[in-house]
This record gives sequence, C-alpha cells and structure tokens, in this order.
Amino acid sequence: MKAVIVDDERLAREELRGLLLEHPAIEVCGEAGTVAQAKEIIAEHKPDLIFLDIQMPGKSGFDLLEALPPPHPFVIFTTAYNEYAVKAFEANALDYLMKPIHPSRLALALQKLADRLGEPGGEPARAPRSGEALGPDDRVFVREGDRCWFVKVKTIRLLESEGNYTRIHFADQRPTLYRTLGSMEERLPDRIFMRANRSQLINLDHIESVEPWFSGSIKVKLAGGQEIEFSRRQAQDLRERLSL
Repeated sequence: MKAVIVDDERLAREELRGLLLEHPAIEVCGEAGTVAQAKEIIAEHKPDLIFLDIQMPGKSGFDLLEALPPPHPFVIFTTAYNEYAVKAFEANALDYLMKPIHPSRLALALQKLADRLGEPGGEPARAPRSGEALGPDDRVFVREGDRCWFVKVKTIRLLESEGNYTRIHFADQRPTLYRTLGSMEERLPDRIFMRANRSQLINLDHIESVEPWFSGSIKVKLAGGQEIEFSRRQAQDLRERLSL
C-alpha cells in the first residue's frame, strides 16, 4: 500500500517514516511540507493512504482534502493539537494520532485500516485511485463551514443543483459541495444514480415508492422523505430501468 506523509515539520516526517519501517506493507512514496506540495505529490503517486498533519502554514489538512478529486485515499491524521479531534472524526478519518506518535498507536491505526479493508492481519488491498470512476463504496470528501465528512457514494440518496454548487443529501445531513451537478453526475456510477430532472439526481437504491404524476411524469419518494418529480422524458427512462 502506497502512502504519503504530509507534515510541515521535517523531523516529524522523518520520525514517522522511521516508525513505518516496522510495517513493510506500507510503502512511503512521497513527503510534503505544504498543501501545495502535497497536491502535486498525491497527483503524481496516487497513494492509497495519507498521513496528514492538520495545522500547516497557509492552508490546513482539511483544505487539502477539500481540494483533492474523489475518490479520496484513506486518511490518518497526525497532529499535536487535540482540539481538532472532533472535526477529524466528523470527517470519518481512519484514525487520529497525537504527536509524538507511539509505535503501538501507529500499529493500532494500521490494524484499523486492515480491518476496514476486510483483511485483518493481512496486507491491505489497494484503495481507490484519484481520477477513476467512483464506485458505490468509494468516498467523497465534503466540507461545509467547520464540519467535514467522508461520504460513501452509496449512502448519498439525492444531489441537487444550486448554481456552481451541489447539495448532497446523506443520513441526516445536506451540505453543499463546490462542484456542479453535471460534474458529479459524470463521476457517479450510472447503475444506481439517475437524473430525475434538470436540477436533481437520485440514487435508485433509496427509492421507497413510485406513483404516477401529472402529464405522464412520475413522483418518487426517497428514504429520507424527499419527494422528487421526474420529468416526462426521464419518467420513461425510470419505468424502463425499474421495469414498471
């Protein structure tokens, strides 16, 4: 598994690299001291895992995650500031390691990674690469204000266009992402996502009910309670896909 270390302190990067020598399944393919450097290295090496400091000069680790195209690598935060812990776990990070990092805590974090991939005790499988088409189990990083999340694609039930932004509905959250609905549609798996009308894209797996509507259109109710009207043209496509 390829990993990148992002930390503005050179000694911290060297210390972590040394600790990772005890874990041969993890190959450190690059280091960065700033968000700008990290973006270049991640684009070049396409790592499976990022060890990410949060507070860095200029921009933060959260700014880096927001700038990366999905799907996102796994993330283990490494920082000396525990005030960021709540925010990190809202982002559903794999783990949060306080500096100085103890070898046993690092080992536990890497075991969590192996468990997440369904291979406890074994060498982790490859995580999704940036630039690939998104699959149902891939994750999208979403940030709104001081809150951020890694959202599994299959848990997104509805996306709505708001100009250059897209509002994403998952669980009981509905933050906005600075991407157009069209750009999101291009990356999402068309097996489960379908355009309902010009401004809404739904996950077919979250449909609870379907009923005829006016002038040949269809209205569907999603698991979150939203009622979405399909245009007449899209309604015909929906009937074919659902064999109605």
